[in-house]
Amino acid sequence: MKTIIFATGNNNKVLELQSMFKGTIKVKALAETGVTADFEETGSSFLENSIQKALYYSRKLSFPVLADDSGLEIDPLNGEPGIYSARYFDAEMPYSERCTRILEKLSAFPNPENRTARFRCAAVCAINGEVIASGEGVVEGYIALHAAGQGGFGYDPIFYYPPFHRTFSELTAEEKNRISHRKRAFEVLAGQIIPRLTAD
Repeated sequence: MKTIIFATGNNNKVLELQSMFKGTIKVKALAETGVTADFEETGSSFLENSIQKALYYSRKLSFPVLADDSGLEIDPLNGEPGIYSARYFDAEMPYSERCTRILEKLSAFPNPENRTARFRCAAVCAINGEVIASGEGVVEGYIALHAAGQGGFGYDPIFYYPPFHRTFSELTAEEKNRISHRKRAFEVLAGQIIPRLTAD
């Protein structure tokens, strides 16, 4: 089975991707390669950051490299935190506190229609310094009035997904993996890279 490296330090993302690609491509975390996660995001969009990251690590590794950048866009906050989702307020601040801060910021917007938001993901695959595929995914929802649920990670406890009438943290891993922004982005990517990698 072909091996691909997922250039992320987030083990939750690695587990999600391993589940998505199970049986077709072996997904390994960057930490398993011995290469230091020293890339600094400087792009102005999720896609730019993903491209930069994939190219950077594909020049250091002999394996194909997957990279993604994703985040939460909140309309009443003018799209914040957006590409700064991983370091919003403070990169060292626990996500539970960040969620609380966001809920406080939105206290003046009690109606769901005024709390619209989306998770967005851009994913890229590169080999030897060349991008071979990319995909983007979006899932729409709104910011809940209160954090709820014990599953997921990041901003999942405050992102309410109307079709399931629950926050992302209240979904099972299987439910989230079926509809998440990352799932949608990597599905597009997989359609391009699986035929190529499994044919080699």
